[in-house]
Amino acid sequence: MYDVVIIGAGPAGSTLARLIGDKYKVLLIDKRDLENENSNNRINKCCGGLLAPDAQKMIAKLGLGIPKDVLVDPQLFAVKTIDLSNNIERLYQRFYYNMDREKFDRWLVSILPVGVDKKFNAIFKHYTEISGGYEVTFTHNRRELSTKTRLIVGADGALSKIRKSISIYRNTLNTPEKYVSIQEWFECSERMPYFTAIFDEEVSDFYSWIIPKENYILLGAALRPRDNTREKYEQLKSKLKQFGFNLEHRVKTEGAFINRTKKLSQLYAGRDGIALVGEAAGAISPSSAEGFSYAMKSALYLAESLDEGIDGFMDRYIKKVKGIKTNLLMKNLKSPAMYNPRLRYMAMKSGLQSI
Repeated sequence: MYDVVIIGAGPAGSTLARLIGDKYKVLLIDKRDLENENSNNRINKCCGGLLAPDAQKMIAKLGLGIPKDVLVDPQLFAVKTIDLSNNIERLYQRFYYNMDREKFDRWLVSILPVGVDKKFNAIFKHYTEISGGYEVTFTHNRRELSTKTRLIVGADGALSKIRKSISIYRNTLNTPEKYVSIQEWFECSERMPYFTAIFDEEVSDFYSWIIPKENYILLGAALRPRDNTREKYEQLKSKLKQFGFNLEHRVKTEGAFINRTKKLSQLYAGRDGIALVGEAAGAISPSSAEGFSYAMKSALYLAESLDEGIDGFMDRYIKKVKGIKTNLLMKNLKSPAMYNPRLRYMAMKSGLQSI
């Protein structure tokens, strides 16, 4: 019998497990093998691997320091903004930690309290409500297992099975908009000292990015599902080649879904004994898709809500999550200046805050 079963060992799930692992009996479940680097089950998360200032602030608040072997060259101090719709570009000063996402997740797992039980190579299947809590069923190394818990936490990302299961009971559940992220790695011998953000309404009403990683560059785009997604991505590549980017030697392709929380009602903390954190809760920036800071912040809020015990924790958590709602509101107010072509052109043409 566990106190808490956490589904998902990304930044949200691992942070929560670390914060409550000395007080509660915790089981952490993830489909990846985050302890054995030589595992055959290497599932890479489709992620740019940049820690923005908000995420850096949360890491500092949590009393953590990132090991140097998690970081990759180059460290970035600028963002190059390319507006293909208006044919204009600007360089702005920004500070990012450039890192290896898989190593980052493995590091977070490595600092968990020894009392936290972990089941990797495990896939959550379903849960049933029982007296005093829930019975959680999952497969581990192809064997079906089940365990009992007082509380379930969904830290399982944009396609959260936990959130979807709650919607069975809450038909009015308002879910964030879904985007498809396609990201390709290309060999690149030229040093690129900045993160590139790309805007083009012909490709997406969100944005695309180029991120340097050692001897590679990552080209990614957030695209609307079922809207000629692959064709739009290839269109982006063609335009960038004309812009001078070398995208000839592709190494691998990754993909994932991204939530875009445009309404405050789309941020959902959970119900009864089922809580949601990180992107599963809809806690992700609607302007930049930055999720690390929200993952760790929501995990911290839930941990603080559990400090007084499991009884009544949900009311305390919902109250704390209002702080994330306020932040999301500000991000949504910022979005028109980024995603309205005319407003974006005026802002970039002015040169305000550019370097």
